[in-house]
Amino acid sequence: MKKKISAALLSVFYKDGLEPLVRQLSSQGTTLYSTGGTQAFIEGLGIEVIPVESLTSYPSILGGRVKTLHPLVFGGILGKRADAMHLNDMLEYGIPEIDLVVVDLYPFQETVAQTNDEAQIIEKIDIGGPSMIRAAAKNFSDVVVIASKDDYSGLVETLQAQEGETTLEQRKAYAAKAFQVVADYDIAITNYFSADTPLTVFGKEQQTPLRYGENPHQKAAFFGDLSQCFTQLHGKEISYNNLVDIDAAVELIRDAAPSGFPGGGEPQAQGQLSGDPAINTSASQSGPGAVGGPSYREGSGMGSAVFAIIKHTNPCGVASRSTVAEAWTAALASDPESAFGGVLVCNGTIDVATATAINEIFFEVLLAPSFEEEALSILKSRKNRILLQMKEKAFASKVYKSLLNGTLVQDKDNSNYERWEEVGGKESGAQKDDLGFANLICKHLKSNAIALVKDGQLIGKGCGQTSRIDALRQALEKARQFNFDLTGAVMASDAFFPFNDCVQLGYEAGITAFIQPGGSIRDKDSIDYCKEHGLAMVLTGTRHFRH
Repeated sequence: MKKKISAALLSVFYKDGLEPLVRQLSSQGTTLYSTGGTQAFIEGLGIEVIPVESLTSYPSILGGRVKTLHPLVFGGILGKRADAMHLNDMLEYGIPEIDLVVVDLYPFQETVAQTNDEAQIIEKIDIGGPSMIRAAAKNFSDVVVIASKDDYSGLVETLQAQEGETTLEQRKAYAAKAFQVVADYDIAITNYFSADTPLTVFGKEQQTPLRYGENPHQKAAFFGDLSQCFTQLHGKEISYNNLVDIDAAVELIRDAAPSGFPGGGEPQAQGQLSGDPAINTSASQSGPGAVGGPSYREGSGMGSAVFAIIKHTNPCGVASRSTVAEAWTAALASDPESAFGGVLVCNGTIDVATATAINEIFFEVLLAPSFEEEALSILKSRKNRILLQMKEKAFASKVYKSLLNGTLVQDKDNSNYERWEEVGGKESGAQKDDLGFANLICKHLKSNAIALVKDGQLIGKGCGQTSRIDALRQALEKARQFNFDLTGAVMASDAFFPFNDCVQLGYEAGITAFIQPGGSIRDKDSIDYCKEHGLAMVLTGTRHFRH
């Protein structure tokens, strides 16, 4: 059913974009009611407007806290035009029908972002605005509600096209938007008062439709603002699977190279990396300071540049070297076969030398903090390549997974190790950096997972296996496939060794140092084997399952 807008109440904080709507309403003979700054704005346009105070016979009181909270206002919004009792009440008490409510809300979120002054923040908690929006949205059968300046122009076009009238479907659509605005506003206020236990509502963020999901027959969308995470410099539309691998790549590079992540500074020459947590060389290190892991500066071949190649969320190539180009070469050598079609990520500027080398293979996505102009030109030679410049961004601290008839929520695994406890037959010594590096890489592999590292390079990995020994066999086979010398390599496990078979098999292959969380009732078996054969073993106290 179409309804003509005969009377409108306007009360907004932001006036930009409001003038065309006010002029349209005036031109079609709509009676305008308003308050405060909005009233002054309308009067400044030379358009007649009735102050709400004239309707209620009450001025704005309590410093503006109470302006519109009055039966003559809310009765005009909530009154049902097809209800005889409502109409009689409105006639008896002189309540005018209000057909349009244009209200935005005090900028609470913006104020929180700009100041820590609690008094200022509290004053930006809107009371009358949400109340009027909810009232108008509830009565969408008779009333249009506009709760966002983004909808001003659309309403103007509708009124022009429909001679000042709206349809029931249009009013209901505006009501749905209005309830979303109020819900988001209330969540922001709740989260301010309950910062330790914030509410999260899935789907309220910006929505980006994707071509399809994990497979072509699955529909998909991304909820959030990707422009806060990176700038796309080149390439095709980012897919669902691209995004899953991009997330894995970003998480890995933030862990393995925090100093080179946007905001942390560029990689420097070997031995000059700043900001990395130092390793305590005592037998045991524990506490919150230990979660960052080793510095990766002491071992042969280690440097400040880190490059990683991701395939189906698993790192198949990772290396740390003194330059980005060297790190790329070593990462690719980890598993050149699996690198085909992968997602690449590094913590430094992509220069011409690196771009020239990368340009020789097929890959889906490359993420980096920055690119040299000539390097970009080289990489843009293939039109579909996705090139992303990463931004400094506070990423989500929770992980969500829908299953059965609900959602699992957990903290993100932001740790490397809880403690550094040397329990083997020798100290880890020069292998300490490799052990820490291997532990972080292993954390990003699907369980059961084993990572083999030597001189700052992933040389073998086993992931997604149903037994730990199978993961190790897979890792050893990968290392041998690409002719890596396992002598003096280190092994990381995402969970404890249930038996000493992994340690034994690793030692027989040439591995001389191991890192694992511990916690098995048979830890002693693996520890004793290391002591008997002069092998290093570190217990971290932190498991890194990934399903």
